[in-house]
Amino acid sequence: MFKKIDNAQLVVFRVFYGLLVSAECYGAIATGWVRKTLVEPKFTFSFIGFEWLQPLPGNGMYIYFAIMGTLGILITLGYRYRFSALAFAVLWTGVYLMQKTSYNNHYYLLMLLGYIMAFLPANRDFSMDAKRIQGFRTTSMYNWVRWMIILQLFIVYTYASVAKLYGDWLDFSIIEILMKSKADYYLIGDILQEKWVHKIIAFFGIFFDLLVVPALLWKPTRKIAFALSIFFHLFNSIVFQIGIFPYLSLAFIVFFFPPSTIRRVFLRRKAMEEEAASLPKNKNLVLAILGTYFVVQLLLPLRHHTFQDDVLWTEEGHRLSWRMMLRSRSGSVRFKVVDKENGKTEVVKLGDHLTKKQRRKVACYPDFTWQFAQYLKKDYAKNGKDIQVFVENKVKVNQGKFQQFIDPEVDLASVPWKHFGHNEWILPSQQEE
Repeated sequence: MFKKIDNAQLVVFRVFYGLLVSAECYGAIATGWVRKTLVEPKFTFSFIGFEWLQPLPGNGMYIYFAIMGTLGILITLGYRYRFSALAFAVLWTGVYLMQKTSYNNHYYLLMLLGYIMAFLPANRDFSMDAKRIQGFRTTSMYNWVRWMIILQLFIVYTYASVAKLYGDWLDFSIIEILMKSKADYYLIGDILQEKWVHKIIAFFGIFFDLLVVPALLWKPTRKIAFALSIFFHLFNSIVFQIGIFPYLSLAFIVFFFPPSTIRRVFLRRKAMEEEAASLPKNKNLVLAILGTYFVVQLLLPLRHHTFQDDVLWTEEGHRLSWRMMLRSRSGSVRFKVVDKENGKTEVVKLGDHLTKKQRRKVACYPDFTWQFAQYLKKDYAKNGKDIQVFVENKVKVNQGKFQQFIDPEVDLASVPWKHFGHNEWILPSQQEE
């Protein structure tokens, strides 16, 4: 853990990381993601408890993302690195928490990585900081830095693999659903509809996620794992179009090759002579922080087992657990508003309040449904009305049958959201129609 090793892996990764997050942020502006997700919606679904985090008005979010993109460039250059990396992490956390309509597990990984990178000595070489600060440059780091990144990846991939060991993945039905929307892809669209392709994707996904980190660590299988990683992540980039994250995953591979190889290929300079390694004075603090962090990372993906019913149905405990590309949800919903004073009932027109993507989420995901009920309560309160909100909806998971999802007798405007327990107004998955 506290052995001194060449820091070429971390330094090179910093350059890739900065370039990729910069591309992500500028790309979000250029592709219209910022406009569609944060500017146009009248109401933004934040993480519950973070409702105070709302998009900036006017052109504020464009400026926000431009600042994050610029911070990515500063990270790449290693200029005032600690500030640049931490500022990016905080700003990205803000984006992550203020909206979940476009939730992606990779956004969560980037948030974690943002804080990890901010506190690692990634600017000690091949950086503007190393040039401008006398005596700052060094070509070594403690070994725990490398293993922290590797262990984080191992957790992500392992949980992703284990989560795939369920019926709809193993009978390939969820793969079929995921590929249907890719039928119009040029050249590969028809191939992606083939059953044999679905089988390959299913088993390759399980075994790649489970074995890639050990295979990259073991020298005899490293080059094979590297080649398979290139194929796997480029496939994901082309088919699922998930931004920078396949390329970020490839950038992580620098931590698995010998530092001397990384330095020779990317930096083309020799490492300096280093002083003999010595244990840092804050050794126990470092171990305590790392231990606490990874205990949390190991337990969070397991929390859904403490909730009633199947996470695929209730969605409780799904986020922050590396459950990637496992389900497709569809549903229908109707919100009825009842005026407490006169008993008058009104059916809400969702199109007056929500975008098309938000309407799909509200129809299928319980936290979205609950949050929209809270929004309606506040919206009607502006006109001096005290209301109840009742929901009638049916939901289908993957290729299952539509079932009633929310208890239609419960006033969602008056019940609290339970973060650490099951919300009883979500009906059981075996509910008879």
